[in-house]
Amino acid sequence: MNILIVGDSGFLGRELARQARALGHAVTATYATRAGDVPRIRWLPMDLRRSEEIAPALREVRPDVVVNAAARRADWATTADGAIRLAMAAAQHGARLVQVSSDAVFSGADIRYEESATPDPLTPYGAAKAAAETAIRLFCPAAVIARTSLIIGDGGSAHEKLVHELATGERQGALFTDDIRCPVHVADLAGALLELADSAHTGVCHLAGPDEVSRHELGVLIAARDGLDVSALTAGRRADSRFPGALDVRLDSTRTQRSVRTTLRGARDFLRRVR
Repeated sequence: MNILIVGDSGFLGRELARQARALGHAVTATYATRAGDVPRIRWLPMDLRRSEEIAPALREVRPDVVVNAAARRADWATTADGAIRLAMAAAQHGARLVQVSSDAVFSGADIRYEESATPDPLTPYGAAKAAAETAIRLFCPAAVIARTSLIIGDGGSAHEKLVHELATGERQGALFTDDIRCPVHVADLAGALLELADSAHTGVCHLAGPDEVSRHELGVLIAARDGLDVSALTAGRRADSRFPGALDVRLDSTRTQRSVRTTLRGARDFLRRVR
């Protein structure tokens, strides 16, 4: 396949580019300010906030598939408007679209969410993701919309960095015991997304791990894996804090897991400490 990855400079985007290149695909990756560091791929400047850059990029690359892994949490122009413009341009150029979405589209009122659940976001980021989903389903019905949860890796994710800073005293704060998610490993997520890109699957799918863990338990698992002082991680409750957002959101990925060969491992599995 000829794949265009939008948002390669991000944590997920880099893994997508790495895996796609390893599979022998022709890979072009976009960047807004600075090219990434994945070798043997083509780099192309394109900022989703600038609508005039989107169509020329697709005309130049002529991709079979566009994977949008770009998002800025406080930036509607990228996460909503830019994603919608990209989807419409992909459709005009006959390219298949895989849009990466988030469990932030849900409020947590129902706790467990299947693919058919209706978004009811609480935060601006969730609202932007939900707006993109709605428009893409309307204008690009053949697209894949892949919702995921907390993305963890082997040390490079934002949550892992936070845990290290808390455990070593570089940062003060607490990890919430009432904030529940279904974390996924970045390699599993990227593998499943590339499978979906090369399939006939359409519509909404869920790509999250099967383990339901709090942010505090996740932090304990990361700290234990990395040999950090688990007792240094302070527990707290999000309900008692000033931080907005959903508390308990559990994506049910059972149906999608039956459609992909890549196993979406649970956090207690992929964070198990190797002795």
